[in-house]
Amino acid sequence: MRQREQEILMKPVNEALIRDVVAEVLGRLGQSREGVPPAPQDSCGCKGNGHATTNAPSWASGPGKHGVFQDANEACAAAHEAFLRLKTKGMEARAKVVEIIKGMADANAVEWGRIELEETKIGRLDHKIEKLKIIKLVPGVEWLHPDASSGDHGITLEEYTPFGVVAAITPSTHSVPTLSGNIVNMVAAGNAVVFNAHPSAAKCAAMAVREYNKAIEREVGIENLVTIIEHPTLDSFKAICSHEAVRLLCVTGGPAVVKAAMQTGKRAICAGPGNPPVLVDDTACMKRAAKAIIQGAAYDNNLLCIGEKEVFALEWCADELMTQMEKHGAARLKQAQLERLTKEAFTFKKGQGAGCPEPIVNKALIGKDATALAKAAGLDVPEKTELLFAETDHNHPFVKEEQMMPFVPIVRVKSVEEGIEAARAAEHNYKHTSIIHSHDVEHMTAMARALDTTLFVKNGPCMAGLGLGGQGYLSYSVATPTGEGVTNPRTFTRVRRCVMVDNLRIY
Repeated sequence: MRQREQEILMKPVNEALIRDVVAEVLGRLGQSREGVPPAPQDSCGCKGNGHATTNAPSWASGPGKHGVFQDANEACAAAHEAFLRLKTKGMEARAKVVEIIKGMADANAVEWGRIELEETKIGRLDHKIEKLKIIKLVPGVEWLHPDASSGDHGITLEEYTPFGVVAAITPSTHSVPTLSGNIVNMVAAGNAVVFNAHPSAAKCAAMAVREYNKAIEREVGIENLVTIIEHPTLDSFKAICSHEAVRLLCVTGGPAVVKAAMQTGKRAICAGPGNPPVLVDDTACMKRAAKAIIQGAAYDNNLLCIGEKEVFALEWCADELMTQMEKHGAARLKQAQLERLTKEAFTFKKGQGAGCPEPIVNKALIGKDATALAKAAGLDVPEKTELLFAETDHNHPFVKEEQMMPFVPIVRVKSVEEGIEAARAAEHNYKHTSIIHSHDVEHMTAMARALDTTLFVKNGPCMAGLGLGGQGYLSYSVATPTGEGVTNPRTFTRVRRCVMVDNLRIY
């Protein structure tokens, strides 16, 4: 490898912070640190932590088949070798890889969706399948057009070029779809990718990487363009973040994992948490608003980070909204049923300083069907029921927490101003997603300015913000903390400028 490709400056990884990250990620699905398979030891007794073995340097590409590796250093080194080969094959090879990923995601959607649901046990099969079938909507090489200018002093060309190896941390909520969409964006940009999947969705992710690599090797002639750690651990996370081949991080997760990525000393593109609020005013069509709220909040049992999590409705239209929601298949909980569900859905501990109860989501109910939530609330609902709702106040745990369950609280507000302020508080300044149902442009503008979210959807379900029923393009990584927004191939490129100085104009 050339010297210039080896020279990367980085800060030491904060080990204590990363341990907190792993504890948070595993804790979200009820796992203990001891429940994670240990990293394989190398010949010097290290556990894939970035140390070299006694027989080979860390840059030596070691055992791994079809992109699936036991050791993070070997995975990173193999991805770097694949990147160097991709550079020699040009844009045609990138386009072919994108075609492979999109075609395989669609062809295998039913089987892979079932495998992911069986492993994670969260979400809905029909939506797992759909999330794979729509990978074809993720933009590819067509987004990479050079920019040029000419004038009296010469010609300038700006091109979008790859970083090299991109490290991606993927969630359990959309493991194979996020992985697939990231591959399309990152390889279209000319990069190779190394993945560290969520431990609760690592098997299905490794399966997809293995199958993708088989096809890429067969049709493009590049091995290990996409690599993954078969048994992701704390050590593999640390090794990937610190490996010198990795030039860019793409991380999806909570505040702790985002903070850890930003402290590695490398550029990080971070898709953080969200708690999207919905505001409904009295100018809106209540039927349309109700259908949109149900569609968005019920999608994959509300696992989407962009999904409607809480609704603020003006008091003189709240009853009509809830009536329309019942008419279109959502089930309304009575107060006693809401209280029972709340006790099942949350545990409480004393908050620091203020002494107020701090709700903690019960992981056993995350991503479960509405019928399971109804049973926990002491209610029997038809099997086809997709969403539950109930009226609450603005301080209710279901309003304050990103609960990822097919239930939405409805909060009455006296004015648009009060609703906007309540929505702003519930969104927690994540700057992720907010939604309004209104025909008043001034109300829309006021909410847009107050919340300043990356996605702002008007008169539609949340997925309209990602090109599904709305105008735009699809991506499974919405970078809110770091500001890139909905990611696309350009997100994973460097802008390079080439200048020729002279008066080159013919006229």
